[in-house]
Amino acid sequence: YGALVLPNVRDPQSVDAQAVCPGYTASNVVNTANGLTASLTLAGAACNVYGTDIQDLSLLVEYQANDRLHVQIQPAYISAANSTQFILSERLVPKPATDGNTTSVDDIVFSWSNNPSFGFTVTRKSTGDTLFTTQGKKLVFENQFIEFASPLPENHNLYGLGEIIDGLRLTNNRTKTIYVADSADAIDYNVYGSHPFYLDTRYYEVDSASGSLSLVTSNETNPSANYTSYSHGVYLRNAHAQEILLRAENITWRTLGGSIDLYFFPGPSAVEVTKSYQHGAIGLPAMHQYFTLGFHQCRQGYKNWTQLQEVVDNFERFEIPLEVLWTDIDYMNQYRDFENDQNTFSYAEGREFLDALNKGGRHYVPIVDAAIYIPNPENASDAYPTFERGNAADVFLHNPDGSLYVGAVWPGYTVFPDWLSPGASSWWSNEMITYHANISYSGIWIDMSEVASFCVGSCGSGNVTMNPVHPPFALPGEPGAIMYQYPEGFEVTNATEAAAASAVSMREASSAEPITFTYEVAPSSTMVSYLRTTPTPAVRDVNHPPYVINNIQGDLGVQDVSPNATHSDGTL
Repeated sequence: YGALVLPNVRDPQSVDAQAVCPGYTASNVVNTANGLTASLTLAGAACNVYGTDIQDLSLLVEYQANDRLHVQIQPAYISAANSTQFILSERLVPKPATDGNTTSVDDIVFSWSNNPSFGFTVTRKSTGDTLFTTQGKKLVFENQFIEFASPLPENHNLYGLGEIIDGLRLTNNRTKTIYVADSADAIDYNVYGSHPFYLDTRYYEVDSASGSLSLVTSNETNPSANYTSYSHGVYLRNAHAQEILLRAENITWRTLGGSIDLYFFPGPSAVEVTKSYQHGAIGLPAMHQYFTLGFHQCRQGYKNWTQLQEVVDNFERFEIPLEVLWTDIDYMNQYRDFENDQNTFSYAEGREFLDALNKGGRHYVPIVDAAIYIPNPENASDAYPTFERGNAADVFLHNPDGSLYVGAVWPGYTVFPDWLSPGASSWWSNEMITYHANISYSGIWIDMSEVASFCVGSCGSGNVTMNPVHPPFALPGEPGAIMYQYPEGFEVTNATEAAAASAVSMREASSAEPITFTYEVAPSSTMVSYLRTTPTPAVRDVNHPPYVINNIQGDLGVQDVSPNATHSDGTL
């Protein structure tokens, strides 16, 4: 279990940074061939509300292309000691660059002011509409907290800011958290993806006589009126935990680190915004093989190759299309990557099955988890070559003290690939090639890559002699974890079985201990002892930062590798 924390957006004791922080003042403004540069200095005494205020910042404004404006604010003094804290590596997330000959962006213009403190504005020239402005709000830039905000039209139409299960149009009283979490199908909370981008579409009523435009701020329209729309996009290139407060009157961005690395795409259509965002910022999606567009079958619980063959046979029997068959962790040897259970999914039988599957024009995709079992050093029979090769190449995450970071996933105590390590990619590729020689898969389902861990912190440090250990909960099918959704014989007597399963499931649910987190602030909440950390000058508490985001799991280390897990280059 992690620490009991209360998100700041729900904490009555939280401090409003806008009320206590001074903002910044711009100076040394220099116009460049495609924009400007400036210095930003704290406009008053440091507030240090959720971290240590950065005294001096640098501003860079670039008209990078006809369809892209770049606004960057970062600490003025970047060194090897703090670069990974503030600068997102271009090796991980590509950084858009100027095309070298653009001096303006079609239909949008940048301006700034020091009244009452530094703020900037992005305006659409053709309509005079303000697309984004920090004027009237203070810029807050600390070593563990950044905040900036912009007004939004009433009843705004925003889309994006994922990954989250929500309506397509984002509601205007919601906090969007971006922090990758192993949280299944949580409604209105952060789940598996990180996409700090939104599309803003604004509708205008066109005056039939003059052609002038009036911004529509109502959800109701006039059937006899003539309307047109303009869209723009905003992308924050920042990989730190963050949340976006969508309110009726504005949008507020808060991050736990990094820099302000904003890109504006003028559109004016949603299609043009999307093209600009993909071509100019993040790149196009990978081209998939043709067969992946077909019909797939996947579930947990397949027991052996024979059962998989029965699945294929039944699809053929009932003339149901099937292109790809997937298997979950059931096929593995004690849940270890790149090894099959030779009693149930032997390589010899697998070759026969896959040969027939491929001849039928079908493909096979096994799951592989982003966690590598660490064998028991006191048990020679527990040897695991995949780990040994990776450990020899030093490709796993470490603790800040240099020891291996050891979490817990399906096979027991595990380590995690460090994709910033120079040898990680070649080691991983070799493991996939070696495994393919035994099982000719057509693709790999990489799971648990949030990166997920079933314990908080490096819980396996000093405990690997206990391996293999059971996960800290019952596995599907074990006592207390029966899968009532798909009972045995369901496909034969589904009505009877489903009714019985539903009754048993509800009975167990009513007596079980609750496992979900709730953050409702009731009058009695003052009796609850929440962890609240206070800033220490020049020190970052990455595991429990003073500002608490609205994370589905609460503590940042619950169901995730802890934030202080360290990469080979020092990146956390």
